[in-house]
Amino acid sequence: MPENDELTTDMLIWAYSHGIFPMADSRHGRLNWYSADPRAILPLDQFRTSRSLRKRVRRGDYTIRFDSAFEQVIRHCAHPRRYEGETWINDQIIETYTDLHVEGFAHCVEAWRPVGVNDEPAHDANNEPIRPFQQDGEELVGGLYGVSLAGAFFGESMFALATDASKVCLVHLVEHLKARGFVLLDSQMNSAHMAQFGTVDIPREVYLEKLQHALSCDVDW
Repeated sequence: MPENDELTTDMLIWAYSHGIFPMADSRHGRLNWYSADPRAILPLDQFRTSRSLRKRVRRGDYTIRFDSAFEQVIRHCAHPRRYEGETWINDQIIETYTDLHVEGFAHCVEAWRPVGVNDEPAHDANNEPIRPFQQDGEELVGGLYGVSLAGAFFGESMFALATDASKVCLVHLVEHLKARGFVLLDSQMNSAHMAQFGTVDIPREVYLEKLQHALSCDVDW
Protein backbone atom coordinates (compact mmCIF):
# COMPACT_ATOMS: atom_id res chain seq x y z
CA MET A 1 0.00 0.00 0.00
CA PRO A 2 1.12 3.63 -0.43
CA GLU A 3 3.07 4.78 2.61
CA ASN A 4 2.68 8.55 2.66
CA ASP A 5 0.02 11.23 2.51
CA GLU A 6 0.61 12.02 -1.15
CA LEU A 7 -2.42 11.40 -3.35
CA THR A 8 -2.36 11.49 -7.15
CA THR A 9 -4.70 10.22 -9.83
CA ASP A 10 -2.14 7.63 -10.95
CA MET A 11 -1.90 6.39 -7.37
CA LEU A 12 -5.69 6.07 -7.16
CA ILE A 13 -5.91 4.07 -10.38
CA TRP A 14 -3.15 1.73 -9.18
CA ALA A 15 -4.77 1.33 -5.76
CA TYR A 16 -8.26 0.56 -7.05
CA SER A 17 -6.91 -1.96 -9.53
CA HIS A 18 -5.34 -3.77 -6.55
CA GLY A 19 -8.39 -3.64 -4.27
CA ILE A 20 -7.16 -0.71 -2.17
CA PHE A 21 -8.94 2.56 -1.39
CA PRO A 22 -8.13 5.68 0.70
CA MET A 23 -10.04 7.30 3.56
CA ALA A 24 -9.03 10.22 5.77
CA ASP A 25 -9.28 10.31 9.54
CA SER A 26 -11.28 13.53 9.28
CA ARG A 27 -11.75 16.56 7.05
CA HIS A 28 -8.26 17.72 8.03
CA GLY A 29 -6.85 14.37 9.10
CA ARG A 30 -4.29 11.89 7.87
CA LEU A 31 -4.95 9.80 4.76
CA ASN A 32 -5.07 6.03 5.31
CA TRP A 33 -5.29 3.12 2.86
CA TYR A 34 -7.57 0.10 3.22
CA SER A 35 -8.14 -3.30 1.66
CA ALA A 36 -11.21 -4.51 3.50
CA ASP A 37 -11.67 -8.16 4.46
CA PRO A 38 -14.46 -9.08 4.08
CA ARG A 39 -15.25 -6.85 1.12
CA ALA A 40 -18.76 -5.59 0.39
CA ILE A 41 -20.17 -5.82 -3.13
CA LEU A 42 -23.62 -5.20 -4.53
CA PRO A 43 -24.41 -7.97 -7.06
CA LEU A 44 -26.07 -6.18 -9.96
CA ASP A 45 -28.46 -9.06 -10.59
CA GLN A 46 -29.57 -9.08 -6.94
CA PHE A 47 -30.24 -5.35 -6.52
CA ARG A 48 -33.32 -4.80 -4.33
CA THR A 49 -35.58 -1.77 -4.00
CA SER A 50 -38.64 -1.09 -1.89
CA ARG A 51 -42.07 -0.58 -3.42
CA SER A 52 -42.09 3.05 -2.29
CA LEU A 53 -38.71 3.72 -3.91
CA ARG A 54 -39.81 2.13 -7.19
CA LYS A 55 -42.90 4.32 -7.09
CA ARG A 56 -40.80 7.44 -6.51
CA VAL A 57 -38.53 6.56 -9.44
CA ARG A 58 -41.50 6.02 -11.76
CA ARG A 59 -43.06 9.28 -10.60
CA GLY A 60 -39.94 11.19 -11.60
CA ASP A 61 -39.64 13.27 -8.42
CA TYR A 62 -36.10 14.26 -9.40
CA THR A 63 -34.30 15.06 -12.61
CA ILE A 64 -31.37 12.67 -12.88
CA ARG A 65 -28.11 13.70 -14.50
CA PHE A 66 -24.71 12.07 -14.87
CA ASP A 67 -21.40 13.91 -14.50
CA SER A 68 -22.72 17.46 -14.69
CA ALA A 69 -21.61 18.60 -11.21
CA PHE A 70 -18.97 16.19 -9.92
CA GLU A 71 -17.14 18.58 -7.60
CA GLN A 72 -20.40 19.76 -6.06
CA VAL A 73 -21.46 16.15 -5.44
CA ILE A 74 -18.24 15.20 -3.67
CA ARG A 75 -18.31 18.40 -1.62
CA HIS A 76 -21.86 17.63 -0.48
CA CYS A 77 -20.76 14.08 0.38
CA ALA A 78 -18.00 15.59 2.53
CA HIS A 79 -20.49 17.29 4.85
CA PRO A 80 -20.41 15.41 8.18
CA ARG A 81 -23.81 13.80 8.68
CA ARG A 82 -25.72 14.62 11.85
CA TYR A 83 -25.67 10.93 12.86
CA GLU A 84 -21.94 10.48 12.12
CA GLY A 85 -20.29 13.62 13.43
CA GLU A 86 -17.22 13.38 11.18
CA THR A 87 -16.26 12.85 7.55
CA TRP A 88 -13.59 10.72 5.88
CA ILE A 89 -13.48 12.98 2.79
CA ASN A 90 -10.79 15.61 3.22
CA ASP A 91 -9.75 18.43 0.90
CA GLN A 92 -7.03 16.27 -0.64
CA ILE A 93 -9.58 13.62 -1.58
CA ILE A 94 -11.93 16.23 -3.03
CA GLU A 95 -9.19 17.75 -5.19
CA THR A 96 -7.69 14.48 -6.44
CA TYR A 97 -10.97 12.72 -7.21
CA THR A 98 -12.14 15.82 -9.06
CA ASP A 99 -8.95 15.57 -11.14
CA LEU A 100 -9.71 11.87 -11.64
CA HIS A 101 -13.15 12.87 -12.92
CA VAL A 102 -11.55 15.24 -15.44
CA GLU A 103 -9.39 12.31 -16.61
CA GLY A 104 -12.54 10.21 -17.14
CA PHE A 105 -12.18 7.68 -14.30
CA ALA A 106 -14.49 9.15 -11.63
CA HIS A 107 -18.20 9.68 -12.19
CA CYS A 108 -21.31 10.84 -10.40
CA VAL A 109 -25.08 10.54 -10.55
CA GLU A 110 -27.10 13.58 -9.48
CA ALA A 111 -30.67 14.30 -8.38
CA TRP A 112 -32.01 17.78 -9.12
CA ARG A 113 -35.32 19.55 -8.48
CA PRO A 114 -36.66 23.09 -8.95
CA VAL A 115 -35.60 25.60 -6.31
CA GLY A 116 -38.31 26.24 -3.74
CA VAL A 117 -39.87 22.79 -3.52
CA ASN A 118 -40.85 22.22 0.10
CA ASP A 119 -39.02 19.50 1.99
CA GLU A 120 -37.51 19.04 5.43
CA PRO A 121 -34.06 20.68 5.29
CA ALA A 122 -31.02 18.48 5.92
CA HIS A 123 -28.59 19.35 8.70
CA ASP A 124 -24.91 18.68 9.29
CA ALA A 125 -23.15 17.34 12.39
CA ASN A 126 -23.45 20.79 14.03
CA ASN A 127 -27.19 20.85 13.33
CA GLU A 128 -26.69 23.60 10.78
CA PRO A 129 -28.89 23.45 7.65
CA ILE A 130 -27.08 22.33 4.51
CA ARG A 131 -27.75 24.63 1.59
CA PRO A 132 -27.81 22.72 -1.71
CA PHE A 133 -25.84 23.86 -4.73
CA GLN A 134 -28.10 25.78 -7.12
CA GLN A 135 -27.85 26.25 -10.86
CA ASP A 136 -30.29 27.51 -13.51
CA GLY A 137 -33.29 27.47 -11.18
CA GLU A 138 -32.59 23.97 -9.86
CA GLU A 139 -30.92 22.64 -6.73
CA LEU A 140 -28.76 19.58 -6.25
CA VAL A 141 -30.52 17.51 -3.59
CA GLY A 142 -28.84 14.13 -3.90
CA GLY A 143 -26.02 12.28 -5.52
CA LEU A 144 -23.32 9.67 -5.42
CA TYR A 145 -19.86 9.29 -6.88
CA GLY A 146 -17.30 6.59 -7.50
CA VAL A 147 -14.46 5.32 -9.65
CA SER A 148 -14.86 3.38 -12.90
CA LEU A 149 -12.19 1.01 -14.25
CA ALA A 150 -13.14 -1.31 -17.13
CA GLY A 151 -16.05 -3.47 -15.87
CA ALA A 152 -15.78 -2.38 -12.23
CA PHE A 153 -17.43 0.56 -10.48
CA PHE A 154 -16.19 1.42 -6.99
CA GLY A 155 -18.88 3.29 -5.07
CA GLU A 156 -17.45 5.92 -2.73
CA SER A 157 -20.13 8.01 -1.07
CA MET A 158 -23.63 9.41 -1.46
CA PHE A 159 -25.69 12.22 0.02
CA ALA A 160 -29.34 13.22 0.20
CA LEU A 161 -30.87 16.59 1.03
CA ALA A 162 -34.36 15.44 0.05
CA THR A 163 -36.32 12.26 0.64
CA ASP A 164 -34.80 9.21 -1.12
CA ALA A 165 -32.72 11.40 -3.45
CA SER A 166 -29.54 9.33 -3.09
CA LYS A 167 -31.51 6.09 -3.35
CA VAL A 168 -33.02 7.22 -6.64
CA CYS A 169 -29.48 7.98 -7.88
CA LEU A 170 -28.41 4.46 -6.89
CA VAL A 171 -31.28 2.96 -8.88
CA HIS A 172 -30.17 4.90 -11.95
CA LEU A 173 -26.54 3.94 -11.36
CA VAL A 174 -27.39 0.23 -11.27
CA GLU A 175 -29.48 0.54 -14.44
CA HIS A 176 -26.60 2.31 -16.17
CA LEU A 177 -24.00 -0.25 -15.07
CA LYS A 178 -26.15 -3.17 -16.20
CA ALA A 179 -26.85 -1.55 -19.56
CA ARG A 180 -23.15 -0.89 -20.16
CA GLY A 181 -22.05 -4.40 -19.22
CA PHE A 182 -20.36 -3.79 -15.86
CA VAL A 183 -19.84 -6.92 -13.77
CA LEU A 184 -18.74 -5.53 -10.39
CA LEU A 185 -20.23 -2.88 -8.12
CA ASP A 186 -17.88 -2.51 -5.16
CA SER A 187 -19.36 -1.11 -1.93
CA GLN A 188 -16.09 -1.48 0.02
CA MET A 189 -17.51 -1.90 3.54
CA ASN A 190 -21.06 -2.96 4.32
CA SER A 191 -23.61 -0.97 6.29
CA ALA A 192 -27.25 -1.31 7.27
CA HIS A 193 -28.07 1.35 4.70
CA MET A 194 -26.45 -0.55 1.83
CA ALA A 195 -27.58 -3.99 3.01
CA GLN A 196 -31.19 -3.06 2.22
CA PHE A 197 -30.25 -3.01 -1.48
CA GLY A 198 -28.70 -6.48 -1.44
CA THR A 199 -25.07 -5.72 -0.57
CA VAL A 200 -23.18 -8.80 0.62
CA ASP A 201 -19.79 -9.46 2.21
CA ILE A 202 -17.31 -11.74 0.49
CA PRO A 203 -13.75 -12.75 1.43
CA ARG A 204 -11.08 -10.43 0.10
CA GLU A 205 -9.50 -13.27 -1.86
CA VAL A 206 -12.79 -13.88 -3.69
CA TYR A 207 -13.22 -10.14 -4.23
CA LEU A 208 -9.77 -9.85 -5.83
CA GLU A 209 -10.68 -12.64 -8.26
CA LYS A 210 -13.87 -10.81 -9.22
CA LEU A 211 -11.91 -7.58 -9.55
CA GLN A 212 -9.39 -9.11 -11.96
CA HIS A 213 -12.23 -10.48 -14.08
CA ALA A 214 -13.91 -7.06 -14.12
CA LEU A 215 -10.68 -5.32 -15.11
CA SER A 216 -10.35 -7.67 -18.08
CA CYS A 217 -13.75 -6.67 -19.48
CA ASP A 218 -14.00 -4.39 -22.49
CA VAL A 219 -16.45 -1.94 -20.95
CA ASP A 220 -16.72 1.85 -21.16
CA TRP A 221 -18.61 4.16 -18.83
